[in-house]
Amino acid sequence: MKALVLVGGFGTRLRPLTLATPKQMLPIAGYTMIEWVVDRLNGHGIDEVILSLGYRPDAFLEAFPSGLISGLPFRIAIEPEPRGTAGAVRFAADETGLDDTFLVLNGDVLTDLNLTDLIAFHRKCGGEATIALQPVDDPSRFGVVPTDCNGRVLEFVEKPPPGTAPTNNINAGTYVLEPSFLDRIPQHREVSIERETFPELVRDRQLFAMTADSYWLDTGTPEQYLEANIDIVSGRRRVPGIEAVQGEVSLSATVTDSFIGPGTRVGPNVVVRGSVIMDDCVVGAGAIIENSILAHGVVIGGQTRLRNHCVIGRNETVPPGLSLDGVRQPAPE
Repeated sequence: MKALVLVGGFGTRLRPLTLATPKQMLPIAGYTMIEWVVDRLNGHGIDEVILSLGYRPDAFLEAFPSGLISGLPFRIAIEPEPRGTAGAVRFAADETGLDDTFLVLNGDVLTDLNLTDLIAFHRKCGGEATIALQPVDDPSRFGVVPTDCNGRVLEFVEKPPPGTAPTNNINAGTYVLEPSFLDRIPQHREVSIERETFPELVRDRQLFAMTADSYWLDTGTPEQYLEANIDIVSGRRRVPGIEAVQGEVSLSATVTDSFIGPGTRVGPNVVVRGSVIMDDCVVGAGAIIENSILAHGVVIGGQTRLRNHCVIGRNETVPPGLSLDGVRQPAPE
């Protein structure tokens, strides 16, 4: 079976981290996001990955010159212009000749969903499409999906106002689709899978859904990106073999629930809490980094304090002695 991974977005909510780097090429605990996504496909009958790309496709080709991501071969389909979530699926499927049951995944979602179970459920139900569902506390930011006792989707409610959702089961961004699904998607224009294609399937009683309360995280904001890293380095998400500190840390420094990338130097009496410091950074003596993100090559002056989701972009410098709260440098346009 083929797996189509949607990675065409600009990652605007994560700027400045994504000014020159696609979101799925950002590191999470030492591995790129796309490696985490593709690695979950191993062992579930997936023999090839197709990346639906838009922004900076060269970054993916340069990062994986062997043609493999996490041991799986991949091909790419580069959208000539944004075509929406369904339009991207149709374009990539046409470009790569998908003609059998296939998997679709959002490339910015980290999950431990059992794909074998989802595929088996899809085959049992016999519909054109099956969605993985995830229960959440606040479903108002997502597509909400009520089902009957057999898993048939009754309605597809995109981002309902708070307190009005018919269920707390949301669209988790992983789908099993039949080739006939593609015929429902108009060509050469933007088409939303959530607002157009899925509601059409509901009307035709061809959309099913399976609920699975597994690890699930959308990584689209700095807060969620930090959470993805901290979940791994703190042990909340059990992933063996991850080293939280890969740089050089002074013996008098304190690092808690944080990732320190290779080549990074953390000076004496530095405190790092709940943060991500990527590779080749320098953190000066006495600095305090709390709940913040430093991209590649950042230099932080001594006695500086960063907190409340500061995001410092690639190769930026923060002078000594500053106290920054929730700042993004450079500021997103």
